[in-house]
Amino acid sequence: MAAAPRVGVLGAGSWGTALAAVCARNGFPTTLWGRDAQDIAAMVASGRNARYLPDIELPSTLACSADLARTVSQSDLLLLVVPSHAFPRLVEALARWRPAHAGVAWATKGFEPGSGRFLHEVAAQALGNEVELAVVTGPSFAREVALGLPTAVTVHSESADFAQRVADLLHGPAFRAYTGNDMLGAELGGAMKNVLAVATGVADGLGLGLNARAGLITRGLNEMLRLNVALGGRAETLVGLAGLGDLVLTCTGDLSRNRRLGLALGQGQRIAEAVARIGQAVESIQTADEVMRLAERHGLDLPISDLVRRLLHEEITPQEGLRLLLAREQKPEYPHGLFG
Repeated sequence: MAAAPRVGVLGAGSWGTALAAVCARNGFPTTLWGRDAQDIAAMVASGRNARYLPDIELPSTLACSADLARTVSQSDLLLLVVPSHAFPRLVEALARWRPAHAGVAWATKGFEPGSGRFLHEVAAQALGNEVELAVVTGPSFAREVALGLPTAVTVHSESADFAQRVADLLHGPAFRAYTGNDMLGAELGGAMKNVLAVATGVADGLGLGLNARAGLITRGLNEMLRLNVALGGRAETLVGLAGLGDLVLTCTGDLSRNRRLGLALGQGQRIAEAVARIGQAVESIQTADEVMRLAERHGLDLPISDLVRRLLHEEITPQEGLRLLLAREQKPEYPHGLFG
């Protein structure tokens, strides 16, 4: 019987810690790497991530390390869980230490800052086209995963075998992991839902009601679908866990940092103040720019995403954004078919 693969989870924030705990609970030798040696030492001593998940006990079998080279070189499979702005530098580091047989997956959501490239493009350039790659995405708040509450995600890869191997690491009694092969669509859904969560947060912050929230989610999904198809992704990806599932969770759950940002803006806070209070990376701020660059490149009108971008650049107030959205011309819901 083959030995269980050694898993290196890179990124000791809330989501990385939760996924490392899942792998360890499933019986896989797992090491969680974090860049802050003091935080890692505290985790080893206390068995908890005091900064992000202070009241949740981690599996005793989970190893923790601040040594990136050692963690990478001793892993059979690598799972990257860092903010999108840290992703390019981390995959470049992997190129120096990754064992030749070790595939690379990530649960990062967003685009490469500045270039707007999808993360699978960044990883392929840094690691080479022969390396197996996969993205883990779907509706999943880290705290609930760490608590062992029921969760479902999806793993997309061009390699069906690698997608299955990553899913096998995560799949357990309370954690379902599905598979697929549309990496572009899965990544777009995971990134774009953060932008739309700001919109629903703003609406709730303004006290616009549940009808408005439902309308924004539905029309936001339409924007995701149209951009996905224009880029070459598949529609079914975004009506599943990677799109609709993640969108609903992020737009309605107050554990969402992006929704909380929108709530704060709708209640009159400035962006800098709101982000400081959240205290973690808020992916929508950079992602909104990249979404609109892609939309403009393909000649698409995405009014909700565009207004979020303008709001995050403080070009308009939440009240002005609402007025502009409601002033749009009346039209058929799908003037050009399903993705019109």
